[in-house]
Amino acid sequence: MTERLIPATARATAQPSGRAPFAFGRRFFLALALGLVWLGPAWWDARYLWGMAAWDLVVLAAWAWDLARLPRPKELEAARIWESAISLGAESRVSLELTNRGTTTVLASVRDDSARTLRAETAILESIVKPKASARASYAIRPEERGDTRLGDIFLRYRSPWQLAERWAMVRAAQTVRVYPDLEEAKRAPLYLIRSRQIVMEKRVRHMRGRGREFESLRDYRQGDEWRDICWTATARRAKPITKIYQVERSQTVWLVLDCGRLLRARVGAWSKLDYASSAALSLANVALHGGDTVGLIAYGRKVQQRVPPGRGREHLRAMVESLAQVKGEAVEANHWQAAEALLSWQKRRSLVVWLTDLAETATTPEVVESAGRMARRHLVLVAVVGQPEMRERLAHNPETPQEMYRYAAAQEIVQRRDLLLRGLRQQGALALELDPAELSFGLVNQYLEAKDRSLI
Repeated sequence: MTERLIPATARATAQPSGRAPFAFGRRFFLALALGLVWLGPAWWDARYLWGMAAWDLVVLAAWAWDLARLPRPKELEAARIWESAISLGAESRVSLELTNRGTTTVLASVRDDSARTLRAETAILESIVKPKASARASYAIRPEERGDTRLGDIFLRYRSPWQLAERWAMVRAAQTVRVYPDLEEAKRAPLYLIRSRQIVMEKRVRHMRGRGREFESLRDYRQGDEWRDICWTATARRAKPITKIYQVERSQTVWLVLDCGRLLRARVGAWSKLDYASSAALSLANVALHGGDTVGLIAYGRKVQQRVPPGRGREHLRAMVESLAQVKGEAVEANHWQAAEALLSWQKRRSLVVWLTDLAETATTPEVVESAGRMARRHLVLVAVVGQPEMRERLAHNPETPQEMYRYAAAQEIVQRRDLLLRGLRQQGALALELDPAELSFGLVNQYLEAKDRSLI
């Protein structure tokens, strides 16, 4: 799937940059400086000044000759080539390829107008391109924000091996690329958890009959089987008791509900809570689709930003990746009630609803708690609250000054309030847990597999 997420190559022919797209090279000024040696003899004989002028004319003629040898901008072509999909927080490489159709080797300085969210410093690469050949150099990027990012043009400054003259050119290679959630984590975490838990689940299944509600196979009746599991039609055909064997249901519906309100804009390290939640949602979607379930997505702020109806398969997973890349945090409180109403109208059959959100430590009950409780009457609701690790860390150390005491008391009040709200969610029938951002993906996948194992859906 990741191969299809790689941005397209941006390629174009160069064109002159500016009104006077040429300049003097470094060796031109060095050659002029060498002509100053004529000033020594000129102290005794002014006629040596003519020698210096003649030298300058020779250097200027050499510059004009070197400039004429340089390929015209239209004889150069540059391309921006992406080597992998762009994933949040993951390092990837971008290659700049320069093609020389001229007859002179060029020493080129290639500058890519990359976005600050991809790379802190401007990428400037040096290439030596022989005639009728291409050369490629690359630089690393590490995206800091999801979503669409705009890159500008490619700028060239190139010289011949003589380095007397220099031409300037630009390549109109502006393009918009999309930064996706952490794709590596989405592939790494689920595989580890599936392997570790599948062994435990298989051992339990061997010792528990009548497990699940999905028919698997028939076998001869054994002592201890329940009468309700006997297949009477097969018993009549074979003239002996036959028992139905069931397995855990594979084809169930999982809805991922992603809160994009103001609370998820808080940053934990380099990422926002919404970034962690998006990556965790992608990891869980990957596991659920791998397990045979259908997965849907709702991302909402004041209104629904993204909606992906339940589905399965590689194309469906790609659609979810595209949607998760485009969710944006909003500066206002999200409309949780509207999101719950929309989901209840779209999903009539019982399903698993995984709600990734955060809780406001207010005196009143947050709207998200009331909405989740209402949905828990029909669906199995798992409310995953993105935690605040700095609060727990503050409570782990005893205060030593009055200022630390005030901070300690405030952190203790916030933590207790959050624990109380989580307890209220559990009392309403929802599964509720608070996870640190770095552990969000593993915790969600683990809770999902446990719900499947216990046939809670």
